[in-house]
Amino acid sequence: MRHRLVPLLASAAAGLVLLTGCSSPPATGEGPDRTAAGVDLSEGWDWQPQATPLELGVTHTQSTLDDHDPAESNARGQAILAKSATWQNVHLMGFGTLNPEPSPGDYDWSSLDKRMKLVEDTGAKTMLTACCAPDWMKGGPAGRTDWDELEKAPDPASFQAYADLVAQTVQRYPQIERVQVWNELKGFFHPEWNRWDYEGYTDLYNRVYAAVKQVRPDVLVGGPYPVMISLTPDDTNASSELAGPWGNVDQRVLDALDYWFRHNRGADFLVVDGGTAVRNGTISGRLDDAARKFVDVDRWLRQRTDLPIWWAEFYPDVPQGQEASPTSQASAAATLSAVDAFARSGAAGALLWGPQGYDLEYAALWTDATVSSGGEPTPLTAAWEWLVPRMAAGGMELGTSQTQPLIAFRAPDGGAVVVNMSDQEVPVDGREPLAPYAIGIAPASS
Repeated sequence: MRHRLVPLLASAAAGLVLLTGCSSPPATGEGPDRTAAGVDLSEGWDWQPQATPLELGVTHTQSTLDDHDPAESNARGQAILAKSATWQNVHLMGFGTLNPEPSPGDYDWSSLDKRMKLVEDTGAKTMLTACCAPDWMKGGPAGRTDWDELEKAPDPASFQAYADLVAQTVQRYPQIERVQVWNELKGFFHPEWNRWDYEGYTDLYNRVYAAVKQVRPDVLVGGPYPVMISLTPDDTNASSELAGPWGNVDQRVLDALDYWFRHNRGADFLVVDGGTAVRNGTISGRLDDAARKFVDVDRWLRQRTDLPIWWAEFYPDVPQGQEASPTSQASAAATLSAVDAFARSGAAGALLWGPQGYDLEYAALWTDATVSSGGEPTPLTAAWEWLVPRMAAGGMELGTSQTQPLIAFRAPDGGAVVVNMSDQEVPVDGREPLAPYAIGIAPASS
């Protein structure tokens, strides 16, 4: 986790709304800074049908439309959020929510109440990430919260107490439909073993699964939520069975997944996380080539499980020298390259980490709403809003140009999103060229 912490049957006469380097394009895609036409998707493209419906959502983090934000900024952000997520994910503790059980049997639901209301008010389905744990469950004193210890796992003796807390949470909030158990195996890595304590995590997972199902059999529960870390081929922990031009997945992560597959006592979906760059590295070349990692990982997982695959977090990097930020055009295009990869490979869901802009070097959906000028759309917003309902419905076509560094998402009605995957301008017959990393939206066919 990084924290701190359209389809277009375009002809030569078709119009393409271009969302280029403007830092705040309108969320509706109207009033563009310029217009291009003539991107013809009928010739010279390879098309693939969407593998399965893909539900897109967001994960709320430390600052996400809180009630102490300036009212107008908050309202602008909420208007975007209402159109930007089939699912909204909230953490049980941390990442914007307080300790829900500071002492055994002493509950404080105030911050969770606010986050759950935000999800309801903006019309999304609710996901709960069952992380993190109160201090007294991990060797700390009752009644106090040391936020520096947030990412520490609960002690094995407290696994059942933690499972009971999650069960109380899903009882308190009937709107919760899914639970992701823990987050990135935090606190479960043992340096002395040079591996993850997958036995301990799976014990915790199984207890949470059983506790939730006992009180809410309707809630879907999934795990194990590891980071699919990419390493260089010469790394001693590099896997030879899951590798590509993007790198080699850490074998220790695959070992943790294999153990969980064999020993979980029930699961409704599989949860993973990852980025496109090798650890401590960057990418080069086209964004969609780097995003190929997501396709390869999903195919490897599909060979081992029939569970629906959910990307709890995904981090598509940009090439060195390109701006990487919540309002970066390159970061927005990279995010869409990841969505394209998920749709091609049959992922069931993907959650954008931190929809509100802050210091994360990845695309957000609105600017920092803690300031009076915030809550404005970003270069990603319009295309993401366009894609959310259409990807969830399924039936999209995914295109790659045979001659240009372009990808496209085409809907059954002929509307489309077209994205430049490179830092080069793309010529368009009789029109201005598409700018580097340009994102275009075309209306449905008349």
